[in-house]
Amino acid sequence: MTTHKLQAGDAFPTLLVPDANGNTRDLSKPNGDCDWMMVVVYRGRHCPMCTRYLNQLEPFVDPLRQIGVDVAAVSADSAEQLAAHRDKLTTENVALYHSLSMAQMKALGLYISSPRSPKETDHPFAEPGLFVVNAHGTLQVVDISNNPFVRPELKTLVSGLRWIRDPANNYPIRGTHPY
Repeated sequence: MTTHKLQAGDAFPTLLVPDANGNTRDLSKPNGDCDWMMVVVYRGRHCPMCTRYLNQLEPFVDPLRQIGVDVAAVSADSAEQLAAHRDKLTTENVALYHSLSMAQMKALGLYISSPRSPKETDHPFAEPGLFVVNAHGTLQVVDISNNPFVRPELKTLVSGLRWIRDPANNYPIRGTHPY
């Protein structure tokens, strides 16, 4: 299996996805006063670890917005699956999107899994990914996993983004050394 993985410093692709109301948004662009964007890709409602991670993300949304980072989460689930998932979520401030396509999963360089059974879900789904896009539309932070057990620890991530965003630190995009 050969896949293209997005690299730190790459341009983040346009990512048009619908919300629960059917409104389409480009997740490559932040909303409001934010100039950076954090996109969390989760497996879907069938994944209890994703539910826990999204619920853990909720208290970090305001601190992220205070440093200019907008937050959204997306999965390959359908609108109906997202609606059913909301019963398990305590998120009020995490913008949730659905219907991430196979082409979009591939463009993001995500690992893609097939369901183990129809009881799990009814479609291929992306394994977790987290992308932080800076004001230039460039990937500042990339985290792609092939399973639900490995994800960035949110307190450390937010602390690190706060430090990166501080102009006094002049922190570059890391991991761009050519080999």
